[in-house]
Amino acid sequence: MSDNLVTLTEANFQDEIDNSLVPVIVDFWAEWCGPCRMLTPILEDLAKDKAGAVKIGKVNVDENPNLSAKYNVRSIPMLAFFKGGKQVDTVVGVQSKDALSKRLAALA
Repeated sequence: MSDNLVTLTEANFQDEIDNSLVPVIVDFWAEWCGPCRMLTPILEDLAKDKAGAVKIGKVNVDENPNLSAKYNVRSIPMLAFFKGGKQVDTVVGVQSKDALSKRLAALA
């Protein structure tokens, strides 16, 4: 995983979301998930291009089952969008960088 992506766990999740001054995209994923592995380079690219304007975090659903339950993760990859500490959008499945950029623009 690149330096531009934050590893989120049950221990740091709330702090990272609540204390973020920029919108946060949280990727709920797992090692064994092929589409999740396809999405990671897209998220890394987006994080690099939008550095300082967005935070992108990844939650391994196998290692953080309580977060998966709290956010109703039923299918992965699932992206949850947060602004001001509140979840404002969700999308399931692999998304293009352009589609993610448009969703981010809608949060501004």
